[in-house]
Amino acid sequence: MAIEFICSGLGLPNVYGFLKETGRAEEPDWLAEELSTAKDKTPVIVEHALALTPGGEICQQTLEIFVDVLAAEAGNLALLYGSTGGVYLAGGIPPRLLTAFQRFSFMETFVAKTGYEYYLERIPVHVILDSEAGLIGAAAFGIQQLLPPERVR
Repeated sequence: MAIEFICSGLGLPNVYGFLKETGRAEEPDWLAEELSTAKDKTPVIVEHALALTPGGEICQQTLEIFVDVLAAEAGNLALLYGSTGGVYLAGGIPPRLLTAFQRFSFMETFVAKTGYEYYLERIPVHVILDSEAGLIGAAAFGIQQLLPPERVR
């Protein structure tokens, strides 16, 4: 299974569904009803997980798995590419999960690579908070393509 099926906004409902369908977590009736009427299940899951809603433990487990997978994969990619300048997390989900990153020990999982802990501890991890970062980057690239080569830095 591709990492995107777990570690993305669309992946959160996948993880939730796995926990529910395999019996690893119980879905209370009130939550099933709320999710059945939600156009997008991700915000509902995140909201109840972050609020520690009583009875919403399945949401907390879902978010914990999401954070663990994201941290592990970010650590893997940092090693693969030698990202000593830093790892930057972007998109719609990471900025909303800053408290979850602390609660579920993102950095401990990020550095948990036997023999590479010291190396990974020195790599800064940043969450890009600007929701327009992708658009700004695409616009900058477009402008560079329009400029004569001597004006591109």
